Amino acid sequence: MTGSGRRTGTDGSDDALLSVEGLTVGFRTAKGYADILHAVSFAMRAGTTTCIVGESGSGKSVSCQAVLGLLPSNGRRTAGRILFEGRDLAAASEAELETIRGRGIGMVFQDPLGSLNPLHTVGTQLRETLRLHTALSEPQRQARALELLRLVGIPGPEQRLASYVHQFSGGMAQRVMIAMALACEPRLLIADEPTTALDVTIQAQILDLLNRLKAELGMAILFVTHDLGVVAEMADDVVVMRHGRVIEAGPAASLLNAPQAPYTRELLAAMPRLDVAAPVYRERAAS
Repeated sequence: MTGSGRRTGTDGSDDALLSVEGLTVGFRTAKGYADILHAVSFAMRAGTTTCIVGESGSGKSVSCQAVLGLLPSNGRRTAGRILFEGRDLAAASEAELETIRGRGIGMVFQDPLGSLNPLHTVGTQLRETLRLHTALSEPQRQARALELLRLVGIPGPEQRLASYVHQFSGGMAQRVMIAMALACEPRLLIADEPTTALDVTIQAQILDLLNRLKAELGMAILFVTHDLGVVAEMADDVVVMRHGRVIEAGPAASLLNAPQAPYTRELLAAMPRLDVAAPVYRERAAS
């Protein structure tokens, strides 16, 4: 899953949906560019969930920004490749990336209230996303927007299409954000700490929703988190990051139950509730 050379699936097959190879990203400072990511490599297969885990500042979110071509203006990729379905995103034009974002790769951000437009109804925003990325007619866009709210479990979707984001609770606003990301049926959903601002009960509901949608839609999920409890709930594969580097990566069952890197063991030791992870993964392996 990590290392040099062409990325493959975790079973050794050459079937990676997303392959990040030797990615190095620098940010401009008064003294020049300082590297934030250092030769980051990982891969994931279609229909699976890969969790990137690490403490704040480890490079998790920057890795996702680089994949999407959404680095801040003072950041740039200085080395490496990012392959999505075999296509090098690092070499794609902005117009090509705009097409891929939404249709190929969807994004769910940490703060839906800050990511959605407060001046437009959620229905307007869903229809606009569909207008930009599909050939659907206006009535079809309206029907699809309604279907999306139903898909993510928002009660009274007909009425809620006319609501503004501030009229939703945090958990419901995140469901709207997920609906936006899924509007064009992407093959990969990137979720950057989507449950951090939610209480434990709502967090569990969002995780259950994402697992259900993954199964129903057959999409892959790249999930960013600092919480190994979430990793145990979500991951097929895990990438552990620290100081902009991949410390350890591999199948969740083996990494959570028998971590090799001292840092991973430290993270697990700080999360005593993960002692329930082993039977969970034994059940998955047997299913």
